[in-house]
Amino acid sequence: MKKNIPNIITLFNLFCGCCALASVFYGQFMQAVWFSLAGGIADYLDGSAARWLNVKSALGKELDSIADMVSFGVVPGAILYILLVKGLKGIDELPIELTLVAAPAFLVSVLSGLRLAMFNLDTRQTENFIGLPTPAATLYTVGLLLIFHHNSFGLAEFIINPIFLGINVLAISYLLVSELPMFSFKFKKLNWKGNEMRFLFLGMSIFALIFLREAAFALMILIYVLLGIFSKFSNR
Repeated sequence: MKKNIPNIITLFNLFCGCCALASVFYGQFMQAVWFSLAGGIADYLDGSAARWLNVKSALGKELDSIADMVSFGVVPGAILYILLVKGLKGIDELPIELTLVAAPAFLVSVLSGLRLAMFNLDTRQTENFIGLPTPAATLYTVGLLLIFHHNSFGLAEFIINPIFLGINVLAISYLLVSELPMFSFKFKKLNWKGNEMRFLFLGMSIFALIFLREAAFALMILIYVLLGIFSKFSNR
């Protein structure tokens, strides 16, 4: 039973991804947000549980990739697709059939799949990441959805602007498979040395959440990317 606990957590991530996807297409945006966040927590916990219990299996690795593809690959593409449909057809529109002109939003899903496959083969990404992790890309799109849903700072119309969304689709897709070094969120020790970027990101994120609330999530990932760019050039 012990060796199956991480796999059960991973399957819960997959379940949350499926529910989030359905919620997005039915316009239940806050429900989609909560399912996405629950899936993200499960994704973090399954690896931690495997390490705590000292269990590891090839099945667990495959399940993790499948769950991530749904929760952090298909879901962000669906979010961008729905926002793009609203920008093209009207703010109250929910699709009842495929809107081909908005389908390029799923480029994020395609590149997420490529990234996950590359990640499984890349031996360099044991401590940190190369390229934007799929959970971070998902959190960014969830952040955009929250800003639209709550019309934070009156930005709802701007968020569904097709040009803005098109730029985001291209930027996210590129970052997913880029060589940009990104730090992981796992603290092995709580020392400042070696965790400077993590502590800096944590402090800025707390500040953003306090003052920007639901609008903070997208900004947090922008900060994360900027810290990665800073790290790349500072290392040079």
